[in-house]
Amino acid sequence: MTLHGFTLTADGPYDFGAALRFVEDWPATSALPSDGRALRFAYCAESDWLPIGVRVTAAPGGVEAATTRPAGPSIRGEVARVFSLDTDGAGFAKLGEADPVLGDLQRRSPGLRPVCFWSPWEAACWAVIVQRSSMLIASRIKRRIAERYGARLTVDGQECLAFPPPVSLLEAGGLGLPAQKEEWVRGLARAALDGVLTTEHLRSLAPEEALAELRALPGLGPFSAGLILIRGAGAPDAFPGDEPRLFAILREAYGLPEDAPPAAYRELAETWRPYRSWASFLFRATSYGTPRD
Repeated sequence: MTLHGFTLTADGPYDFGAALRFVEDWPATSALPSDGRALRFAYCAESDWLPIGVRVTAAPGGVEAATTRPAGPSIRGEVARVFSLDTDGAGFAKLGEADPVLGDLQRRSPGLRPVCFWSPWEAACWAVIVQRSSMLIASRIKRRIAERYGARLTVDGQECLAFPPPVSLLEAGGLGLPAQKEEWVRGLARAALDGVLTTEHLRSLAPEEALAELRALPGLGPFSAGLILIRGAGAPDAFPGDEPRLFAILREAYGLPEDAPPAAYRELAETWRPYRSWASFLFRATSYGTPRD
């Protein structure tokens, strides 16, 4: 299959190798075809919900991408969002100069930016599937759903599964989930088709407004809403208001008291603007804690 190539350049420090190591270590994506140099994946593009295969490799100052169908501005924007290359990151390093704790993390993982789900829709489905389940089991269920309702694409001779688009799961049953979760997935599919659960819509809102709107969707609580906005839509400056594990990491890192209220963490995060999402991701993805979204 012919691949259509394009280059994405980072504004500010960026290391694709660090992103690739994150993907290889994170249970939700560790099964993706990767040879230590390239990442291959497939997804249903948010711009038209049609499947597309992608190969990404390192390039000077960014990445080289290739897709199984021609990539217009919308597809390029989606791939850039996945690797947080749609945001000017030049100012992120300066935050570490003012915050020694964050600066230490930046030195440990130079150039690491958030790696996002292929779409907010897929992030939302993951948020529902993984509830009250281990990531290993959730990954298997998500893969079975993709095998049954998604598409198979070949990228560089390797098969990649694309998670199904919302319309395919709108009336689908037999997802291997409890009845309540299946109903939630159908509700999320309606929200995605209505344009609510999309990158364009979520990033057009103020982060607090987007989080509130996400919490109103079926099956989504505060943690799920933060995951979808930060790791789905790729919003660079959001802070989850209620994430016990992140709070525990920050308590250890900054020596906060055990009974510190949520307001104390929000106050700390204010110093990270306009990269609150990036800083939170870095704390979760480094030695202070293993990513567990």
